[in-house]
Amino acid sequence: MSALHQSWPMPSAPRPIVVIGTGGIVKDAHLPAYRKAGFTVAGVYDTDRARAADLAREWSIPTVFGTLEEAAAADAVFDVAAPPVAHAAILSALPEGATVLLQKPMGLDLVAATAIRQVCRDRSLIASVNFQLRYSAMMLAVADAIAQGRLGELVEIEVHLNLVTPWHLFPHLIPNPRVEIVSHSIHYLDTIRALAGDPKGVFARSYGHPSSRLADTRTTAILDYGETLRATLSINHHHDFGRRFQDASFRVEGSEGAAMVKLGLLLDYPTGEPDELWLAAKGGPWEQIPLQGAWFPDAFVGPMANLQRFAAGEDATLATHVEDAWRTMALVEACYRAATAPATPIPTE
Repeated sequence: MSALHQSWPMPSAPRPIVVIGTGGIVKDAHLPAYRKAGFTVAGVYDTDRARAADLAREWSIPTVFGTLEEAAAADAVFDVAAPPVAHAAILSALPEGATVLLQKPMGLDLVAATAIRQVCRDRSLIASVNFQLRYSAMMLAVADAIAQGRLGELVEIEVHLNLVTPWHLFPHLIPNPRVEIVSHSIHYLDTIRALAGDPKGVFARSYGHPSSRLADTRTTAILDYGETLRATLSINHHHDFGRRFQDASFRVEGSEGAAMVKLGLLLDYPTGEPDELWLAAKGGPWEQIPLQGAWFPDAFVGPMANLQRFAAGEDATLATHVEDAWRTMALVEACYRAATAPATPIPTE
């Protein structure tokens, strides 16, 4: 039985990276991943100069740019890790034809995503979005198992979360009218698209919670893939009753085999537990597949490697190109629109 592909190949001649935005995700994921991969971070920029300088000292980054214009003048690949509301303006300041990775989401709604896509088109940017879950070792392995035919015809994809997410770590989400799907479940929607393609439609509901000031933190969704493949999400971020029945799983079943993924990062986030991948052939035992990396930070290597290889002509496809990322945003938009649709009344007679 052949081994499963778990990592993206590296560019043969990596270019230096300039990071725009120095928030927690950069410190916790981008920079650790880039150091591990051997990428050079040539400089950072943030509107908060002091924060950028502190991060540069901590990570031995040689340059802290004073303005966005100075950062944009660098001969580098740009990693835009700023809030999505700033993406269009930052992209407009970059050189035409620049190579750029955008932190997800691609705007907060489809209108913003469409505007971002248009800026990329107008400026001929080689741009992708950092939907990194599909690049994780566990999900690349699942995708390879599907491609090898180990699972047969797909019949089930289920994402099930029942856990506690420390939303207090993300106070910037409080004013947003949309939270859970566009900021969290977007990862699962994008990964399901990577595994199964685009659904024909969606049924969805999102809910708030009495303990939270956020607009929505729980989601139920069914993706319509026709008569054979059932794809569902059941997401609850408020199961605050101990670890025993908490769960963070991604289940993929086919006619000939099945895969179970444990999203360990989400259990006791941000400390997390180890990710896990288990495979079983029909009629056979479950086998745990050793993983070559974790979702955080290792999966953040893949989007940058794919982007640089695509820009250099080494990859024929940019998996999370802004054009493909727009399709993920369209699915997010469809979920929110479905959430406002009236339920079918129950007959009374």
